[in-house]
Amino acid sequence: MLAVLFQLEQSQWWPLAKTTGHQFRQLHALLAHAVQTVPYYRDRCRGITPALDSETDSEQWRRIPLLKRPDVQQHEQALASAQIPETHGKTHTLHTSGSTGRPVRVQGTRLTDFFWQVFTLREHLWQRRDFAGRLAAIRFVPDNKAGYPGVAAQSWGPATSVMNGTGPAFLLNSATDISQQAAWLLDKNPDYLLSYPSNLAALATHFLKSGQQLSRLRQVRTMGEVLAADFRALCRQAWNVPVADVYSAQELGSIALQCPEHEENYHVQSENLLVEVLDDANEPCRPGETGRVVVTTLHNYAMPLIRYEVGDYAEVGEACPCGRGLPVLRRILGRVRNLLTMPNGEKQWPYMGIMKFTEIAPVKQFQMIQRSLEHIELRLAVDRPLNNDEEEKLTELVQRALSHPFRITFSYLPEIPRSPSGKFEDFVSEVTTQAVRL
Repeated sequence: MLAVLFQLEQSQWWPLAKTTGHQFRQLHALLAHAVQTVPYYRDRCRGITPALDSETDSEQWRRIPLLKRPDVQQHEQALASAQIPETHGKTHTLHTSGSTGRPVRVQGTRLTDFFWQVFTLREHLWQRRDFAGRLAAIRFVPDNKAGYPGVAAQSWGPATSVMNGTGPAFLLNSATDISQQAAWLLDKNPDYLLSYPSNLAALATHFLKSGQQLSRLRQVRTMGEVLAADFRALCRQAWNVPVADVYSAQELGSIALQCPEHEENYHVQSENLLVEVLDDANEPCRPGETGRVVVTTLHNYAMPLIRYEVGDYAEVGEACPCGRGLPVLRRILGRVRNLLTMPNGEKQWPYMGIMKFTEIAPVKQFQMIQRSLEHIELRLAVDRPLNNDEEEKLTELVQRALSHPFRITFSYLPEIPRSPSGKFEDFVSEVTTQAVRL
């Protein structure tokens, strides 16, 4: 692993053209393997492989049809390779969270696991973490395992095994009540805290109200959800710590890591993946434009995912001032169902955060559901019933934030439920339209 890390230390500074050239050499080998050993790709890509003789022939590459999530679900067996290189190790099944419905199952190998660990360690090193510190993770664990009071381990996990030991790690199921989570954190007193943004926002709000502090905390790490507009400010207000976000997918590994110098930028992990961001015409987006994220895995020969449309939207960024040549994603924006549909049919991303709500009323959680082109249901978990004045002010806040006088109705719940995978979406649209216009 250390040898690969040394190579990654060099490659992160390569010019983009050099990185792209190396990627296309890998893609040529991957595509040849897929056509020869994967039934799904034999006819789908057979006529394209011989034409892909230029290392950077992106036009030929874009002739390959996109692979969508339903394709993977429907053709799982046909996507599996009949001849996996022995050096890639044993295979195993990876499951997506299934937060938007039926999960995706993908075959991986010991090699794909190795690269997941390598890029996890790269992220630790980029963020200059002290490996002697205490790590606490609050995340979804199946079958209600790791419930309060959680479980402990002597190290941070296999990704850090080459680092001559680490401090202890602690795990708690995110289904645990927020007050119990807070008590658990005060007991463990971690240096680093990993969880979903929505869970961390609830914890930060709890700590602000209680006035309690995590005396050792140095950084919050986030995963699995889109960051709300005010999330970083909320963490600084509650704990006076920065946030390090990771964009990943269970079936793919780390897609992009937050730049250690410029937190608004995410660097694509191009040594392991080819990431395209495409507009509605399936053309590459330019910096400042938003499009669909399409990923090709470079090292998964057990079940190659070639031009796999993840289901997320992201904004392409300019080259990063840090000097790294890795491509930049400026923002990770979520899925189609997280898009607000305006009455004229246009789509936009709703930017809301819990801090604006708590300035008006004692709101613990919020979620907006777009029921129709003119109707937004605002679901709230509150400390006490709200009065008419507070509801009117919240209505005005939402209408201003969404740039339209939507009809706002209120629903109150003791707690807003998460998906079966433990994730949370603060905006969900039930409106369907033929085209997405951003």
